[in-house]
Amino acid sequence: MQDQRFLESDWDYCVVLDACRYDVFSELYDEYLDGTLEKRWSTGSSTPEWAYRTFTGDHDLAYFSSNPFINSLGIPLNELKWGASCDYEWSATDHISQVFDVWKHGWDDDLGTVPPESLAESFHDHRDAVERAERTVIHYMQPHAPYLARGKGQKLKQIRKGIRRQEEAEESNEDGGLLSSVGDTVRPRVESALEDSEVAQKAGLWLELDPGTLLRDGTREAALAYYEENLRIALESVVDLIDELDGTVVVTADHGEAFGEEGVWEHHIETHIPALMEVPWLEVQ
Repeated sequence: MQDQRFLESDWDYCVVLDACRYDVFSELYDEYLDGTLEKRWSTGSSTPEWAYRTFTGDHDLAYFSSNPFINSLGIPLNELKWGASCDYEWSATDHISQVFDVWKHGWDDDLGTVPPESLAESFHDHRDAVERAERTVIHYMQPHAPYLARGKGQKLKQIRKGIRRQEEAEESNEDGGLLSSVGDTVRPRVESALEDSEVAQKAGLWLELDPGTLLRDGTREAALAYYEENLRIALESVVDLIDELDGTVVVTADHGEAFGEEGVWEHHIETHIPALMEVPWLEVQ
């Protein structure tokens, strides 16, 4: 299995499916797309790590992002007050020529996430930027939770709240004083302890699942069913969009998703297990 080689590979348009496992994708994709599928090894087990290790130079890209970690805010990942703590001194604006914050203007309050159609709308609204850029990336949030069938996503809602708080603090030139400093020190330790706890990881996933389905099928089966449905919904949108594209198109993922493999649930920074690192690389015919 070769490394992902995201930027070194030949493509004009790259569709990124957030947290898409190779094995689940390989079972479904040919119902929607024709092409040559490979299994590749990602550069990271989470979006921040993948972005930090993938975009290391200056790249002429029109990047349509439904994931708030890849944004036009200009805030380095290690300075974010929301999401997972990390040491990556990286921001998209330092490496990507133009980022469209679909995670912001394409948000759906009822779903608690960015639906696939928001990506297509943003792409259509900025065709001039696409024409100017050397290449284009279209980064879907699915099959990543929240699950569209549930319509009550909690995870991204909390991230969006954190973004608003940080933006408001920076606009008013406030750093939060001693309390903020203490929080910056304590938060990584708390997150580390939670990531080491399988029960805590599963508890986070339970927020996204239907209680009845969870009790009947168990965490793994219930989550996988919603995950597969999210992927199908995304692929339906991808098919419609690809029909409009003139050039070489690739479908891949930033990282995978774990459902209990090696005691890991969902995905975490620098957790290099196959469930999180093996991603699809489909050259669309």
